Amino acid sequence: MKYGIYFAYWEKYWDVDQVKYIKKVKDLGFDILEVSGALLKNNTRERLREIGEMAKAEGVILTCGYGPNAKEDLGSADPEVRKNAVAVYTDLLEKMRIMNIHTFGGGIYSYWPVDYSKPIDKEGDWARSVDGVRTVGKIAGECGVDYCLEVLNRFEGYLINTCEECMKFVDEVGEPAVKVMLDTFHMNIEEDDMIKAIRLAGDKLGHFHVGENNRKLPGKGRFPWREIGRALQDIGYQKNVVMEPFVQMGGEVGSDIKVWRDISGGATGEQLDRDAKDSVAFLRYAFEGTGGRLW
Repeated sequence: MKYGIYFAYWEKYWDVDQVKYIKKVKDLGFDILEVSGALLKNNTRERLREIGEMAKAEGVILTCGYGPNAKEDLGSADPEVRKNAVAVYTDLLEKMRIMNIHTFGGGIYSYWPVDYSKPIDKEGDWARSVDGVRTVGKIAGECGVDYCLEVLNRFEGYLINTCEECMKFVDEVGEPAVKVMLDTFHMNIEEDDMIKAIRLAGDKLGHFHVGENNRKLPGKGRFPWREIGRALQDIGYQKNVVMEPFVQMGGEVGSDIKVWRDISGGATGEQLDRDAKDSVAFLRYAFEGTGGRLW
């Protein structure tokens, strides 16, 4: 398995210089830097090619995560919104091919965060989203990208809340590039048994996010990491394991993720780095018995 971290661990805003984290994550012991779709949206193809080459030179794999806004909703009842969503994803996927990114994950079948003040039509949105994801999934396959549908908790999304629902959705789409994405934080809220959920996903699991029940780094909460790692080994999972901790309040990130207190405990930038370094060593040991020790 390859281990990574999402750039937003260090940031309070989404649209920031993410490139500077390429070397940082390598120095901290990670294999992967997960960037946001904002990086791809706001740079030219030439610049993105340069960034891809920078990552290659550092030996860092890039993956991409994205939370589409309401105007990019593949399940929208408005055909113009769905048309725009397909155009947005087509552009992002073509840029991923340029950057040598092969994994794209998130709530990329609906929109995020969901506005629950509006009526919810899960059945209708599901059917429209399946059609839209089928269209985009074909493009993803042509670009060599795994299009990974993240299972979200009920407070952030309504369309896919469990692994079982995601498996059904992926089966209905029927495109090889469209896969299941699980996240331990969301699983802790929705799954009866997260170990069984991992085994249920099996070879359809395309991307795996990790974070504690309290959104801290792995090893700073109460999750059974050895058992989680064993389940991944049992299904033959050898892909990406990306941390998505959120520990800082304030800014767009804190507001969108609903971090209303300083979960980091007043950590400096240097302490955040040390914690990340310790966490990836811990996770390698817990999952594979290599690279570190249990805290």
